[in-house]
Amino acid sequence: MSKNRKKIVLIGAGSAVFTQGLLADFIQAKDFGSWEVGLVDIDKKALDSITLLAQKMVDKMNVDIVISSSQDRRELLPGADVVVTTIAVGGRRAWENDVFIPRKYGIYQPVGDTTMPGGISRALRMIPTMIEVAKDVNELCPEAYFFNYSNPMTAIISAVRKVVDFPVVGLCHGSIYLEKYLSRFLSVDVEQISSIGVGLNHLTFLYDLRVDGENAWPIVNKVLKEQKKKVAKEGHEYNFFNPMLEDSEVPQFMDNPFSWAFYEKYGAVPAVLDRHVVEFFPERFPEGKYYNHTLGKNAFPFEAVIERGDRVYSNMIGQAEGELEFNSELFNRTEGEHEQLVEILRSLYHDERKTFYINCPNKGAVPNLPANSVLEMPAVATGNGFYQMFVPDFPETLASIIRKRLSVVDLTVEAAITGNRDFVIEAMLLDGAVTSEEVAEKLTDELLQAHKQYLPQFFGEKTIQKTI
Repeated sequence: MSKNRKKIVLIGAGSAVFTQGLLADFIQAKDFGSWEVGLVDIDKKALDSITLLAQKMVDKMNVDIVISSSQDRRELLPGADVVVTTIAVGGRRAWENDVFIPRKYGIYQPVGDTTMPGGISRALRMIPTMIEVAKDVNELCPEAYFFNYSNPMTAIISAVRKVVDFPVVGLCHGSIYLEKYLSRFLSVDVEQISSIGVGLNHLTFLYDLRVDGENAWPIVNKVLKEQKKKVAKEGHEYNFFNPMLEDSEVPQFMDNPFSWAFYEKYGAVPAVLDRHVVEFFPERFPEGKYYNHTLGKNAFPFEAVIERGDRVYSNMIGQAEGELEFNSELFNRTEGEHEQLVEILRSLYHDERKTFYINCPNKGAVPNLPANSVLEMPAVATGNGFYQMFVPDFPETLASIIRKRLSVVDLTVEAAITGNRDFVIEAMLLDGAVTSEEVAEKLTDELLQAHKQYLPQFFGEKTIQKTI
């Protein structure tokens, strides 16, 4: 094995799309040196399959990458240079509970992984596990870069920073996705686009947008006006499950009507458009009513997302076991959550000083938001780590919205750490999707009971202790 070989450990490697996409990036990064890719997952079948598939990819392309795997993260963490988490405690079946149980109470979510009752429920089982992972990283590879992709991003990063005090960084392609969306909206190459945005993961307000360095909002307004005229004349057929990044057509504003209405009021486009953004404004969509559709049902259908996830998992198993033909498309540059990690690592290791959107503590970078709160914001990746961009002009209207949502995050984190049922109820009420204390209590109890096996802190076991 090469003396200079670096090691990256993927915890939650059974997340097939992420792992395959990241490995494809490593395979294609010819100038990126030698790597060991350590795969960790508690699901043996998923781990065995992704390990076989990863080895097939490496052998097919004959690259200098060593694949290792284990169900025990502590076996692979020693010596790691980079650690990446993509875990989902309880998997898609628990995620279904996060969305389907609130539906009984008239609460409809298109995603349910970040905020509203579904996101709060997910946080309660994700945070304790992520804290244990962070403790292991702190002990076994304290010099490693630690990146988290798991949701709810803001709550997880906040909790880990609070309890373990380890500099985990949250990464999400939401803001990148929005830049690509806007480049298509303006019919320009994405390389011509640059932006400045601040917010929370899945609610990041891009308020400065440029094409070739010039203010792009006048062009945005022009395209928006033209599209509105066309809709007024011809009407519009909604396309709520449009994989926009694979679509050569110009995106239509009416497929994200709330985000564009928000832009017209406040001069900022929220990432990641309506599917995620509407969940931060539940009071505006009672019983999921959304432009004559229902959120999570026929608007951004949740069941379709679950079905796609199950299908991808099944395909991974089939390809690994040889039941399905090996898909050479895996070697193509793919888009998704993983897509900037190689660029980020290259900038960190070679001091390229490129700017990326990351989730980390504010620490005064955005003066009109709390210094200790975790924000999604631009940061420069240097040889000395990340330096947040100082953003002195973040609009106060947008800041007030973020401050409100941060209070829900703070309560959720406290609930997950302490196992305090009352804190969960208060988080539900503060979030805004639930307006009755009686309903909040019933919904909380049903969600806690449904996920009891993942929530020992709520059922008599010890709470999380702070370790610094």
